[in-house]
Amino acid sequence: MAPATPELISPRSPRVLAARRLAKRNFRGKERLFLAEGPQAVREAAGYGETLVELFATVDAAERYADIVGAAREAGARVHLAAEAVIEDISTTVTPQGLVGVCRFLDTPFEQILAARPKLVAVLAHVRDPGNAGTVLRCADAAGAEAVVLTDASVDLYNPKAVRASVGSLFHLPVAVGVPVERAVAGLREAGVRVLAADGAGEHDLDSELDAGTMGGPTAWVFGNEAWGLPEETRALADAVLRVPIHGKAESLNLATAAAVCLYASARAQRAATGCRSVTDA
Repeated sequence: MAPATPELISPRSPRVLAARRLAKRNFRGKERLFLAEGPQAVREAAGYGETLVELFATVDAAERYADIVGAAREAGARVHLAAEAVIEDISTTVTPQGLVGVCRFLDTPFEQILAARPKLVAVLAHVRDPGNAGTVLRCADAAGAEAVVLTDASVDLYNPKAVRASVGSLFHLPVAVGVPVERAVAGLREAGVRVLAADGAGEHDLDSELDAGTMGGPTAWVFGNEAWGLPEETRALADAVLRVPIHGKAESLNLATAAAVCLYASARAQRAATGCRSVTDA
């Protein structure tokens, strides 16, 4: 059998140009499409309904990840074998892994999230760094959160860096975008969710809250900007403002680390009666 040859060899191909422009937010919003790069993201996209619409793969990657390419075809995606130069042109990474998927937007209406009566939610308010946003989404997924909400002052969920940092978690749980923080807090509270703001200036710390036994109910954590935290008007919306205790000499924790600590604290408290699955469990 003759070896496979790429069908797309020119970065100037209309299909390639259409995919490449999705690296820009205005084109993503207009087309309601975004890029998912690498085997993990493409695998998750292929398994998420009809999200994956197109896949570009080098010949080597198509052979190495034949199961993913097969899943993409089964999901109804158009699969293109492309030259490495084409993948490099579409990709936003320094070292592309040979697979780039074009996916439909998959954000969930905020009202739908509220109707599901979630027990654990992460709210990203004023978070501007896409890597942090994606990492918090991944932490929320790992902790068993049932939704993530990005306020209208936060970064684009479909920024390539955010998608990569989520490592596939973007396809695992509902995410609402563009929700005003006041609406997010009010809606969650109306749905019976206690709203906690995570901030270094909090009057109480996470340890004391856990000791008080008040964290077992439905909870939403509001996380703020990487540099300046949450503004006073946002902190005032929450039921309580908590800080993560610093027991050593570190000046502070970064956003993603603090989010992981808070989300896992809530997850443990909520699962206390039945036990908590370890992150090392298969």
